[in-house]
Amino acid sequence: MKELIKKLIETPGPSGSEHVIREVIRKEVEGLADEVRVDALGNLIVRKGTKAEGGMRVMISAHIDEIGVMVTHVDENGFARFIAIGGVAPHTCLGGRVWFMNGARGVIGVEKIESMDKIPGLESFYIDTGATSRENCPVKVGDVGGFERPMLDLGARLVGKSMDDRVAAAVLVESLRQLKETPNEVYYVFSVQEEVGLRGATTAAFGVAPEVGFAVDVTRTGDTPKGAKMEVSLGKGAAVKVRDSSFIADPRVVNWMVNTAEANGIPYQMEVLERGGTDGYAIQIARAGAPAGCVSVPCRYIHSPSEMVDYQDVLNVVKLVTALVANPIKL
Repeated sequence: MKELIKKLIETPGPSGSEHVIREVIRKEVEGLADEVRVDALGNLIVRKGTKAEGGMRVMISAHIDEIGVMVTHVDENGFARFIAIGGVAPHTCLGGRVWFMNGARGVIGVEKIESMDKIPGLESFYIDTGATSRENCPVKVGDVGGFERPMLDLGARLVGKSMDDRVAAAVLVESLRQLKETPNEVYYVFSVQEEVGLRGATTAAFGVAPEVGFAVDVTRTGDTPKGAKMEVSLGKGAAVKVRDSSFIADPRVVNWMVNTAEANGIPYQMEVLERGGTDGYAIQIARAGAPAGCVSVPCRYIHSPSEMVDYQDVLNVVKLVTALVANPIKL
């Protein structure tokens, strides 16, 4: 899967500008499913299987947008000011490279820092495209870009920007490849605009009307020096979410995931995430509601240009996602 992950994470596509990454994924999934379509908001919806006896309509969602920037002003010397798209932290920006959807590139600089004890806000940062004036600047107000950083293969670990959530999109593609038969009607949803409010999954879940569903996303870890007090670690398997700040996973779904992992010898760990949310919330409250949960890929340095995952964790998430929908579902 490494080449697939590399292709997906290195493709630009901030929230609201997912058209390029969507087409990359569409080419990967065509021929693997019974139906491939794009809805009004831009979600790529891929259906596999027809509901048979004992089967259910299942929605699995992984978002394909990433955090990024939008130009708000270009000054007379060609420096572009910007606002964040999604959760961009100022301390991750300085020296970062930006790839705009129009093909332009730039590097992020900052005004003079008065005190090294205080991180300036985004209003103090700017993007330098190499322009010398407003007239020859290759970007204008409203232009959107993502961060540019090639994937680093460390063998057991993979590092790159937008592992959140392109690694989960890769999981869904690989699950589609591995799922040969199912009694369920499974909708693999590659959702848009998650980073700005779970918008794509909200509309997709309304349209799919799942009887059960879950998100596949990344989650934080507690295995770094003086890191968060959290049980999740890289290399210990798929993380089964119990709750995050957006929703409490349905206990029946949690048990289904745990029992499936144990029955198939898939390593797993339990996840309670104190801050952050996923598409699972949108699935849970769609229409009259549905039992929902989340399977997570443990990830260090989330929302930075160098997010890190464990490759075996990724493979185990693929195994769990596929096993969950390969057989009749009993909650």
